[in-house]
Amino acid sequence: MAAPFSADEYASRLAKTRTAMRDRGLDAMLIGDPANINWLCGYDAWSFYTPQTMVVTLDDGPFWLGREMDAGAARVSSILNPDQLVPFPEHLVQKPGTHPGEYMGQWMREHGLDGARIGHENDVYYLSPKCLSSIQAQLPRATWLDADLLVNWVRVVKSEAEIKMIAQAAQIAGISMQTAYDRTRPGVRQCDVMAEVCAAQVRGTPEFGGDMPALHPLVLAGEAAATAHPMWTDAPFENDQTVAFELGGCRKRYNAGLARTMHLGKAPARLTETAKAVNEGMEAVVDSLKSDVHCSDVHAAWQAVLDRYGLEKKSRIGYSIGVAYSPDWGEHTLSFRPGETDTVPENATVHIILGMWMDGWGMEVSETIHVRENDAICLTDFPREVFEV
Repeated sequence: MAAPFSADEYASRLAKTRTAMRDRGLDAMLIGDPANINWLCGYDAWSFYTPQTMVVTLDDGPFWLGREMDAGAARVSSILNPDQLVPFPEHLVQKPGTHPGEYMGQWMREHGLDGARIGHENDVYYLSPKCLSSIQAQLPRATWLDADLLVNWVRVVKSEAEIKMIAQAAQIAGISMQTAYDRTRPGVRQCDVMAEVCAAQVRGTPEFGGDMPALHPLVLAGEAAATAHPMWTDAPFENDQTVAFELGGCRKRYNAGLARTMHLGKAPARLTETAKAVNEGMEAVVDSLKSDVHCSDVHAAWQAVLDRYGLEKKSRIGYSIGVAYSPDWGEHTLSFRPGETDTVPENATVHIILGMWMDGWGMEVSETIHVRENDAICLTDFPREVFEV
């Protein structure tokens, strides 16, 4: 096991992060998002259920701070040297009356960071308020600054190696969707189909295997298709049922989303007409995507199609996607909806998901897309038409 990218690739990422830190006037950065930790050094382990952080300074590190038991994973999966690993003792794990954040803060103080201007991620799933306050208590002279999403925004522009990884994830996504299509029939339980889908996501291709995507695979069947994000059940699929799958693939923690819709029987006119509009909308979105376009303008291309068909979709239609851990594969940066003034940079990768949730039924189509200087290409490759069984 080794880091999935070259040392030069990680050095470039670290340099870009430090440039962003200097632009914010930061001396150091405290990172709690495991995706950002992975992006900066390759560290990969299911260890973020206990306190785990990374400290980046302007002149040394980065340093991984985590559980002693998980330091071995840092040695085998990342480019970090032993002196960049700061494991806290096992007796601090889930022990009442103390917190590993105290140990982390003490190390930061001893590393000369008391009195420094330290940025921190304040809206990540994994850096709890208790952990952060325990760290801050050990650095009473430090100035703490909100630097949420600093690394996420640096990550938006992908390297050639990253785009290749996401393209491999997209291949796995297509295999997973084909598995869902092949297994879904009236009378077959949702859970049995999804067991096969999850196996396909992990198995990958003969050339490379997969990981579990950061977003839980979703099944929208029958009435459950009228809402977003339902979980699968042990209910059997039924005749004349519309089923949408929101699946995806993952390669070395890089995610590609893919959603498609099928119908068990002859698709009703309402579905085929909606699918026609959605597919036209997807083409309009892809045609509008290129470097430096505003996110709101991409949404406007979609909205123009909806207006012609008299349809409505209130939620955003997409977001930036890349390296991620559960519970979300989005990068929490670019969002495609009205009023968004952010521009899409060259070599961003985005997931455009056009879900239409109607009265008692619904459908979805999505693509993972590479934005280039003058155009955009879909990395996912799977027929968009409603599949009939």
